[in-house]
Amino acid sequence: MNGRDIKTEHVRWSVDGSVGTIMLDRPERKNPLTFESYAELRELFRALASAEDIKAVVLTGAGGNFCSGGDVHDIIGPLTKKDMSGLLEFTRMTGDVVKAMRLCPQPIVAAIDGVCAGAGAILAMASDLRFGTARSKIAFLFVRVGLAGCDMGACAILPRIVGQGRAAELLYTGRSLGGEEAERWGFFNRLCEPDAVLTLATEMAEGLARGPTFAHALTKRMMHLEWDMGIEQAIDAEAQAQAIAMQTQDFHRAYAAFVEQRKPTFEGN
Repeated sequence: MNGRDIKTEHVRWSVDGSVGTIMLDRPERKNPLTFESYAELRELFRALASAEDIKAVVLTGAGGNFCSGGDVHDIIGPLTKKDMSGLLEFTRMTGDVVKAMRLCPQPIVAAIDGVCAGAGAILAMASDLRFGTARSKIAFLFVRVGLAGCDMGACAILPRIVGQGRAAELLYTGRSLGGEEAERWGFFNRLCEPDAVLTLATEMAEGLARGPTFAHALTKRMMHLEWDMGIEQAIDAEAQAQAIAMQTQDFHRAYAAFVEQRKPTFEGN
C-alpha cells in the first residue's frame, strides 16, 4: 500500500517525501476527538503498517493546541447513555488506536503545543518522541470526570516514560504538567519555541526517514515486545533481531562507507 493513497475525512493526512503528517484539525475546539476521528486514527495507523513509502510520521494539532481529548458533546455526553456493552466497545476501540500506534513500524514524532489533555495526552504518550513547548499543558485528566487513570494503556506506558511515582501523581490528581516540567521529567524529548516545534519535529522525522528505517522498525518493535520479557529473554531476542539487521544492505552499505571514509546512505533494506 502507498501512504499517499490513504484518504482521511476527520483528521488531516499529508505526505512530503517519506514523512507523513497527521494533523488534528478542529482548532476552534482545541482539536477534540470524536467517535469518527478515533476510528479514523486507528485505521490510519493500521494502514501505515503496510505503507512502505512512509518512513516516519509526525503527529500534531492545528491552531496552537495539540488535542483537548474526547469531545464533551460528541463523546462524553453520549457515553453516559450507553450500556456496559456499548461502553466496552468504545474503550476497546480507543485502546486499539494506541495498539496501532505502537505496532506501526514508523517512528512517530509528536509536535505538542498548548493543550494536550485526556486522550490527547494519551496520543502524545503513545508516540515514540515528543517535542513540546514551555506553554504546553499535559493533563491525564480522567480523574477529574470521575474516571480511572487506567485509560488506553496509560498505567502501562506512562510509568515507563516518567517513572512510577510521577505517573501515579499525574493519574491520581489529573493535574496539568507544564512544558518545562515535562522536559525535566522526560516526557518531552525537547523543548521548542511555539513557532518552531512543528518544524523541528518534522526535521527529526525527516532525519529518521533518511536513516536505516528497517533497523528503526526493528528497534521500535523490540522496545514494544521487551516490556514483557526478562533480561535474559530480551538479550536473546535482541540477538536474533540484530542478526536480521546485519543481513540488510543498509548494514553492508554503512560498512563500505566507513572503509571509504564517506557518509553512509540508507535505503531501508
